[in-house]
Amino acid sequence: MANSPGQPENFEFPGEFIPSPTSQDCSKQAGGWGIPMTDFEYIWYANKGEADYPEDACTPYYHKKAQIDALQVNNALSGSGDSGQGSLIINALTINGGTINATSGVNGVVKSFNIPHPTKEGKRLWHGCLEGPEYGVYIRGHLKDTNVIELPDYWSGLIDPESITVSLTQIGSSQDLIVDGIDWGRRVKVRSGNGTNINCYYIINAMRKDIPALEVEQDA
Repeated sequence: MANSPGQPENFEFPGEFIPSPTSQDCSKQAGGWGIPMTDFEYIWYANKGEADYPEDACTPYYHKKAQIDALQVNNALSGSGDSGQGSLIINALTINGGTINATSGVNGVVKSFNIPHPTKEGKRLWHGCLEGPEYGVYIRGHLKDTNVIELPDYWSGLIDPESITVSLTQIGSSQDLIVDGIDWGRRVKVRSGNGTNINCYYIINAMRKDIPALEVEQDA
């Protein structure tokens, strides 16, 4: 029996030997298959620069965008940009004993906190954040036997004094409480219309002036 082309002499193999292709297939293939690695390992770093990379090798891919099922950050997570440019999209994020710092804004459909329940074992306590059409700040407290509420000294550089509103809740008896004046965004004067001693709770709101006002309705 004659040898098929490409077969060694004195050996008989069925079929024809087909040599491997001489060209490389460098096309991108779909990922997301294989053995899932569940341990947190560091992403590898290249040991050759672009100038030293072999000319006959496939051009390497790098992750401009990536999808991952779990991410562990040991130190810091940072980025820049907005509207999808340099943004970070996370369906669920858990921070254990850490802090998230943002130099611009943090956007979300809802904002809440979730902590172990302080009085019921096996339960957790959820609270939702109050929302409104402004970037606002507030202080609250108890006013008794005086008619002046001193505002924080930093409010002069933080809030618009024209945006200050004051709510007073009388304690014990009707006092006919009146906001008598707001001096330069530094203090609030309260007066009793019937001349009784003042005893009340207060809450004071104002809008920040150190950042642009919130544009409530925006294009999608």
